[in-house]
Amino acid sequence: MTMRLSFKTLCLLASWLLVPALAEAADPVITWPSGWQIEELPQAATEEPAKVFRQRAVKNDAGGTPLMVMELTMTQVESGHQVNLRGVLLEMRKSVQKDFGRGGYQSVCTRIHDTTLSRLAALETTCTITENGRHVLSQTLVAAVDGDKAYVLSYAGQAAVYAESQEEIREVRSSLKL
Repeated sequence: MTMRLSFKTLCLLASWLLVPALAEAADPVITWPSGWQIEELPQAATEEPAKVFRQRAVKNDAGGTPLMVMELTMTQVESGHQVNLRGVLLEMRKSVQKDFGRGGYQSVCTRIHDTTLSRLAALETTCTITENGRHVLSQTLVAAVDGDKAYVLSYAGQAAVYAESQEEIREVRSSLKL
């Protein structure tokens, strides 16, 4: 029961980078892994209309229990706004750690480091979530900016499934058309 509640929490953690926007942008193209359940997510209510694209894919077990979640969020950035990508990722990482801490879990995250997301230079961090010293979940946050668009790819899952899904994750990341 505790595992299911914390995994539900992971599903909610992937929608951080909501920067006010004014312009329209083309939606990203994602090729999700075969067999994953895909859902378009509604735009969050904000004071100003923002162009936000969110899509999530969930890998379930035979009984329908979520084992792994991947979510991509694209937010149109207000003209002239400079996104502090490292600062945004630090705040996202703190949020993950606080949320799991409230649930009685411990988490350790890697240093933020350079990576790529599709063709873009990006920053990434991965958090290992433990319960009583046992590794139960992992979550990776990847953020990139391309002109007037900011992207966050978040993926999380039960420890064993996360490890087993690395090839699928690599394929999604490299096939993204941002």
